Amino acid sequence: MGASAKPLTGDTFAKKSLTTRVWKTLLRYKWLYLLMVPGIVYYIVYQYVPMLGLIIAFKKYNLMKGMWGSDWVGFDNFRVIFSSPEFPSLVRNTLLISLYRILFNMLPDVMLALILNEIRSPWFKRVVQTITYGPHFLSWIIVYGLVFSFFAPGAGLVTTLFRDMGWGDLDILTNSEYFRTLLVSSDIWKSTGFGAIIYLAALASINNELYEAAVVDGAGRWRQMWHITLPGIREVFILLLILRIGHIMDAGFEQVYIFLNARVYDVGDILDTWIFRRGIEQMEFSVPAAMGVFKSVIGLVLVVGANKLAKKVGGSGIW
Repeated sequence: MGASAKPLTGDTFAKKSLTTRVWKTLLRYKWLYLLMVPGIVYYIVYQYVPMLGLIIAFKKYNLMKGMWGSDWVGFDNFRVIFSSPEFPSLVRNTLLISLYRILFNMLPDVMLALILNEIRSPWFKRVVQTITYGPHFLSWIIVYGLVFSFFAPGAGLVTTLFRDMGWGDLDILTNSEYFRTLLVSSDIWKSTGFGAIIYLAALASINNELYEAAVVDGAGRWRQMWHITLPGIREVFILLLILRIGHIMDAGFEQVYIFLNARVYDVGDILDTWIFRRGIEQMEFSVPAAMGVFKSVIGLVLVVGANKLAKKVGGSGIW
């Protein structure tokens, strides 16, 4: 008499059932998963593999010895950062510029999207959207060239006009009082059109029957906007706000580095420009790497905290 078959336990049956469902799902949606492969490979190669370089932050990196052969120094690089006399001003400038971007850059995106949503003429809407979206494709070099042509000390179009009209000399580019305002205003001009597209996509997903019901109830345009349109884009607004809070330690390196000059270092020098000077110009990689780790940890804490706060207040978050 042959040996009886071993009965399947609950755990074994559950594992086989789960494996079967996974394989069936993979086979059913194989082409969709195949389309995901390039994106997954991109993030693995360019996002996760480079994270091995974080070990440099805990070593005294030597180009000749390499990443693994360099001497281990523990948290000495972090002590160098926190004991630096420049560190408080760098953090203050970075946080202020980032907060200004969050406070003053998100509202114009929403306002432009609401305005475009209320335009009933399709051709006029396309023209306005194209004009406002165009600056997004300009590099910060070109934007700075435009700003310089208007506000160059003694030679810019606006500064020359002020002098010829007898209103005195106008100093914008090299005045520390106006530097942060210049950064934020130029960023608004460049990015508002692109930011509005995200909100327009959210507005397009709102059910038109809600507006029809509001009209039947006697609600005007303002009431419809307050009770239907704004709640319809609230989730997107919270999502973008959480993402921006996570990047609060990134104050826009490209723009700041291009606009920065020696006379505005006290209000414009940020963590990223310091990292660039220390790492690229001075060829000292360990301390800037430690600064990068510090920024990443702060960003992670802020994202998690903002997500929990958003879920408690508004009931939604990233996860």
